[in-house]
Amino acid sequence: MSIKATSSVKNFRRLGIVAAMAGLAVMSGGSTIMPSGRPTPTGLEIPRWITLKSNRVRARQGPGLDYNIMWEYRTAGLPVQVIAETREWRKICDPDGSVAWIHRTVASGRRSVFNRTDEAIPIHTGRSSTSSVRATLSPRSIVSLDECEDGWCRVRARKIRGWVAKGSVFGTQSRALCNANRPAGPGRHED
Repeated sequence: MSIKATSSVKNFRRLGIVAAMAGLAVMSGGSTIMPSGRPTPTGLEIPRWITLKSNRVRARQGPGLDYNIMWEYRTAGLPVQVIAETREWRKICDPDGSVAWIHRTVASGRRSVFNRTDEAIPIHTGRSSTSSVRATLSPRSIVSLDECEDGWCRVRARKIRGWVAKGSVFGTQSRALCNANRPAGPGRHED
């Protein structure tokens, strides 16, 4: 059985580039000090994972409505990593390694993971690659994340629950995937 995303993920970046041309879960290993040396305004750790709440989230060049919209994310539930913040805005790193600013109201602390590869990822019945495969996570798909332990993460989609290898999905890394000092815009992963 293959688990499909509930909303279109395949074109989330392509739509963003077209839009640009046209116009809270706490993680271990993080710090409440931002890369600039200042404390985080929220008191939450940086980096940390959040998800996009809606199918229309504007990615801006800076933390404010007066900054240009670079693209629009079109996938609710997409995991993004907060790499810096102001009281109202979050500087994020997305699955393509792009950096953007989003308003805090379009983000949720719910956790999810994303298969950013072109290959299906097995969802096992237990925390072992030798356990049976319950389902597969299709390429460019999102599932909810419950917890991670011992290099494995428990995921769920509809009535299916199982375990994926922690390093096989986007949304579980404990170190910052993008440089917080990098200006907003398209980019590549630094991992």
